[in-house]
Amino acid sequence: MAKKAPYIVPVGPIHPALKEPVHIELTVVGEEVISADFTPGQTHRGIEWMGLSRNPVQIVHLTDRICGICGVTHSLAFARAVEQIADITVPERADYVRTIIAEFERIQSHLLWAGVAAHELGFDTLFYLAWRVREEAMDAIELITGNRVNYDIIQIGGVRRDITEDQHEQILRCLNNYKDLFGKLKTLFLEDAVISSRCKGTGLLSFEKAMAYSTVGPTARASGCTADLRVDYPYAAYGDLDLKPILPTAYGSEVNGDTYDRIVVRIFEIAQSIEIIEQCLANMPAGPVLWEEKVAKILATCKKAEGEAVGRHEAPRGECLHYVAMDRSDAPIAWKVKASSYSNLHVWPLILKGAQLADIPIIVASVDPCLSCTDRVAVTDADASRTKIFTKEELTRLSYEKTRRMKQ
Repeated sequence: MAKKAPYIVPVGPIHPALKEPVHIELTVVGEEVISADFTPGQTHRGIEWMGLSRNPVQIVHLTDRICGICGVTHSLAFARAVEQIADITVPERADYVRTIIAEFERIQSHLLWAGVAAHELGFDTLFYLAWRVREEAMDAIELITGNRVNYDIIQIGGVRRDITEDQHEQILRCLNNYKDLFGKLKTLFLEDAVISSRCKGTGLLSFEKAMAYSTVGPTARASGCTADLRVDYPYAAYGDLDLKPILPTAYGSEVNGDTYDRIVVRIFEIAQSIEIIEQCLANMPAGPVLWEEKVAKILATCKKAEGEAVGRHEAPRGECLHYVAMDRSDAPIAWKVKASSYSNLHVWPLILKGAQLADIPIIVASVDPCLSCTDRVAVTDADASRTKIFTKEELTRLSYEKTRRMKQ
């Protein structure tokens, strides 16, 4: 019997199974994936370049638009970097408000992902349910910030809006509804025979590989890594709270690092976020929510600032960081964003190898990819017939040269 010949299956950049553009190239023999590769870079918008001609307060507005799902993620990471350089102390109450918004963002992001995962499995009834219950988190975010998307609540030195006593009741009602729903969501996602059979044993990522590939967030924790910025390097109000990283063992199962474990981690992180918000509401200190209300004074302080810093935040997808350098001028001299997905997407070739063709959509979705966050640069050449491939050594050399030019 003749051996089956391998053939190439291109997926994307525009494809019904993809919510954002990325090109995935699969080498398949029969129904089995032999190798995989992917090409991002389809949604680069030059946000960092735009930021270098704006002041820090204006850049906060830009950061909220890097991602439509993780608005507070980028604005919080950027603000933390600027605050370190300018030696601005955030009021304690503002830290609690930041934490509450960040955890509501985690709830709505994980529910959005859960709906997408159900859709990729062909379980559209569950997709509609997950997205319907997500609306309650979106309503709570709108109640606090005034917006459902692009919240614009973060300011250098605090937050633009406080959480009033009148809002506590509505927020707690939302959290209680999620408590009642949690058992149902856990049953539907984790005890359904079809989801279990489709997800257990697929997209395997071992602890060793997760560490070697520097994965972050639920993708890493599903493989047994305990890395979580909120626990390892507490910031905002997290240092005052009782929390620990969520692993698959939260469901009483062993750590396998498969697609199913990545579902377990995100479902249980929803319950954890509910507890965090409750703790913040119960222990929120009194006081202001801004270091300085006058924007002109914030800008004057930032203009005097000199130095560099990295702002970090444990986003729904994992660690997000913003590097900022300032030199006593209106705009930063450097601003670089590393989104969570940048650390996770490169495991796709690893976890897709050996998978069945039908399992590709859920395996790809299991790392919760965000391409608009990830795409940071595009290299073009006037001669379209030429293709330039940069080696690691060349990129390192170019980085050193750029750093030396900046210092001069």
